[in-house]
Amino acid sequence: MSVMVGFGTGLSLIAAIGAQNAFVLRQGLRREHVSSVVVFCVLADLLLVTAAVAGVGLVLANVPGLVEVVRWGGVAYLAGYGLLAARRALRPGALTADARGAARPLAPVLGSAAALTFLNPHMLLDLLVLGSLAAAHGDGGRWAFAAGVGAASLVWFAGLGFGAARLAGVFARPAAWRVLDAVVAAVMLGLATTLALV
Repeated sequence: MSVMVGFGTGLSLIAAIGAQNAFVLRQGLRREHVSSVVVFCVLADLLLVTAAVAGVGLVLANVPGLVEVVRWGGVAYLAGYGLLAARRALRPGALTADARGAARPLAPVLGSAAALTFLNPHMLLDLLVLGSLAAAHGDGGRWAFAAGVGAASLVWFAGLGFGAARLAGVFARPAAWRVLDAVVAAVMLGLATTLALV
């Protein structure tokens, strides 16, 4: 039971439109280091879920100023990412679907994935929420709950990353990339604005 509750909770938190999901979708469409990005995102989620269930989220909530530092760091990163996406959207032919993949080196791609994961201020909120929900399942059920959240992460990111390749034909046209980047820019800048006004 705890596993299924964890799975449902995990999907509800992960599936929200956000910077990390937009990045994984874009990598899947580009067919660029998709396996590495999916594995990184799943492992990062497992690390965060483990920390939440172990109680780190509750500790972080009591560190003076930490939430504010993470919040403004997230605002800066999301705004920067959004502006870069807007610039790509305004430059016709800047992107094409890459059937061979690996157009960029792996390190910067994983660096972007790490920043979108760990500089995301919502991550701290997720830690607190998951930590509290896991604690409600008691000592015996909290790790089953965590396993369910981890399974949701695996299913979501694998589906998003590898499923995006089915849309590659649509995104072979530069106009489709421009639309995607415009949507990504709007989402990122909207998140940055919302976060700054919290």
